[in-house]
Parts: sequence; C-alpha cells; structure tokens
Amino acid sequence: MDATIKSIRPNKPSDKQPEGRAAELDPAEFLAAAVRADQPRPARAEAERAVKTLLAYIGENTEREGLLDTPRRVVEAFDELYQGYHQCPAEVLDRTFGETAGYDDFVLVRDIEFTSQCEHHMMPFYGKAHIAYTPVERVVGLSKLARLTDIFARRLQTQEHLTAQIAAAIDEVLKPRGVAVLIEAEHTCMSVRGVAKHGASTFTSRFTGMFRDNPAEQARFLTLVRGT
Repeated sequence: MDATIKSIRPNKPSDKQPEGRAAELDPAEFLAAAVRADQPRPARAEAERAVKTLLAYIGENTEREGLLDTPRRVVEAFDELYQGYHQCPAEVLDRTFGETAGYDDFVLVRDIEFTSQCEHHMMPFYGKAHIAYTPVERVVGLSKLARLTDIFARRLQTQEHLTAQIAAAIDEVLKPRGVAVLIEAEHTCMSVRGVAKHGASTFTSRFTGMFRDNPAEQARFLTLVRGT
C-alpha cells in the first residue's frame, strides 16, 4: 500500500507553550504509525535514482562495478532503519497482565540498547534507554518496553523528542502512577563530523506523575539505573 510519511513536528505559532510549562505532544506522534495511507509516496525506483544522484554528487562513478547495486542496497537499508514509521506504538503496549499479587512499586528495565538516526544530518546516534513505570493493577510485558523504544528509534529523531515520545506513550496507554525515562547516547553527527568530539555522551530524561512530583522517587530511579 502506498503511504507518505507525515510531519510529526508541530510548527504553528499557536503550538508554543507558556514559559515554564512542558510542551504537550500530539497523540498522533506516539499512539499511531507515522504514515498516511491516503497519499502516495515515491516509488522504489525513484528512491534508487535519488541515491544514484547523491553518489554522483560526491564525485563517484555510479557505473563502476562496486556501486552498481548500491542504490538498491541503500533503499533496502532505509526500509530496515526506518521501519518504525510503519509500526503502531499503542499496539505494542495494548496487552497487559493482571496477576501481580498486588505489586505496587515501580518496574524498571534498564540498558535497552538502541540506534536511531539524527533528523538534522541523517547520521546515527546510539546508546541505552532506561525506562520505569509504576503500574496500577496491570503490567505490560517487559519486552514491550524495548519494542516501544525501537519503534520510535527507527524514525528520524532528536534525542529529546525520542525521550518524550517513549514517556508519553507509556503514560497514555498504561495510565500508570508515573513514568521515568532516561536516555544516554553518543551522536555521530558530533563525533565523526563537525566538532568531532568522540566519546561525548548526551543524557535526556522525562518524568511524569509520581516521578515528576516526588524527588525521592526520581533519586531512587537514578540510583538503580546507575547500579549503585
């Protein structure tokens, strides 16, 4: 089915939030697949021709043996790297389990490895996500939090937006007492180009509910993430 990737960045003046208030995400950003099935997108052959144009732009001979299949391979890689556009975050979190024996503390999954692509330079950034939530009666399968991370990571992203989307999806679908998300990553757009500072790490976090309102719960989450 033909589809077009839709914009997931609000840019209207009315979208500006009052100073000191956290921006609200449009539910379309974190509850549904980020494609629109009602509009066409370029055919695969057009995408391959675009790759060939870029190869010519950097000065390559697109007819040499080593590059003959490169456009096809690049488009196939794009299908894999950006498959998150076609996956639905809400569906991943839809199935929950009620046999928790009254468990009322938070659930933490740490060290979820991921790779994403920076939307500014289309270069990889990679690292680990640490996710906690405090359930109300029902819990979600632990692997679902890793799958949710991958769905959002396999789209063009900024680390800040990736962090906010993960937290918002868990908060909206599971409706827990609170959500905590911490992401640490290295960005190749600053380690292999530009300032070329290899090894620099970027940390982003998002807290909702009890984690936002209770500094002690934030501290306990961070302590467990650090493993100390």
